[in-house]
Amino acid sequence: MSSSSHYHYHKNDNNDEFESIFDDFIETSDIIPEPKERKKRIFIERNREEGHNNLWNDYFSETPTYPHNIFRRRFRMNQRLFLRIVNSLSQEFEFFQQTQDAAGRSSLSPLQKCTAAIRQMAYGVGADIVDEYVRLAETTARNCLFQFTAGIIHLFGNQYLRHPTPEDLEKLLYVGEQLGFPGMIGSIDCMHWEWKNCPTAWKGMYSRGHDKPTIVLEAVASQDLWIWHAFFGAPGTLNDLNILDRSPVFDEIINGDAPEVNFHVNGREYGLAYFLADGIYPKWASFIQSIRLPQGQKQSLFATTQESVRKDVERAFGVLQSRFAIVRNPSKLWDKHKIGNIIKASLQENILNSDKIYREFLLSISLQRISDNFPRTCDVRRNSLRT
Repeated sequence: MSSSSHYHYHKNDNNDEFESIFDDFIETSDIIPEPKERKKRIFIERNREEGHNNLWNDYFSETPTYPHNIFRRRFRMNQRLFLRIVNSLSQEFEFFQQTQDAAGRSSLSPLQKCTAAIRQMAYGVGADIVDEYVRLAETTARNCLFQFTAGIIHLFGNQYLRHPTPEDLEKLLYVGEQLGFPGMIGSIDCMHWEWKNCPTAWKGMYSRGHDKPTIVLEAVASQDLWIWHAFFGAPGTLNDLNILDRSPVFDEIINGDAPEVNFHVNGREYGLAYFLADGIYPKWASFIQSIRLPQGQKQSLFATTQESVRKDVERAFGVLQSRFAIVRNPSKLWDKHKIGNIIKASLQENILNSDKIYREFLLSISLQRISDNFPRTCDVRRNSLRT
């Protein structure tokens, strides 16, 4: 037995009334609204040519207003190095090349753009602060900072922020031996950088307890403040051990590409270099920690020496923060990638500012004297993948 349902349409007076009201509304209303008048951009005549001339006369002319020591203090580097960076950026990146508009007026000079960027990094100030002297708007100054850091990474990243070559390892091993730790190639530790404008959805991941959000930098530094390993971006809730699990510091060893190191201690031969670390790191052969409760004069001497030499990486963090206040102050940026570019560029400028070429020259002389007068205690050669 089947059943069926029948639907009948009955005309309703209410529908006619609704259609009448709707038609009246369509006729009286404006379906396509008139476009709103676009607000004009605020234009401020900053006399950028005058800003360039003042900058040139103050620091770069034959008779500058300020001497070289003041230049180094304000730019965090000597004039020769700064001009080298400016010229390199001008040749490689269109953003730093000076152009002319349709009226024949020159744009901002590379000196103005690089000065605006380095002042923000050196003093940790907002982008609007450099407007009065360098004569460029806040958004332009902020863009100069982003382009400058990206350019520094592109130009010098492979040269300075890299793993040591066999020649570098020889120098690191020599320095480590002079400090009393044969086979030591640096100290490892972590630094937290406060992230003021961390997105609200991420604050729980980047905040530890009731502290403010931070981003962690893991670094390996040598005695001469060369930070040759930097791993940045881990959330502040992680400790040093958790960050080590994510870090690529041992990738070369895992892949079999690391140079093999041979050195002798107390008549025994070892084939793996190591870092000086604090007590949170695991008891691996790659880490040498201090003795928590030293017993006797020998253990006390080892603990004191290890703790003093391990401070090299903390000293490198302190020099980095004092030289570039933007790393010491809370970061006001939203983009984590741009924050990472700032920290990487600061590390490379810190290396450049340390006159690394001159330092390598002195080390090469020292190594030559050692090789001429004493037998070599450490040997470095390229390792191959072992099965």
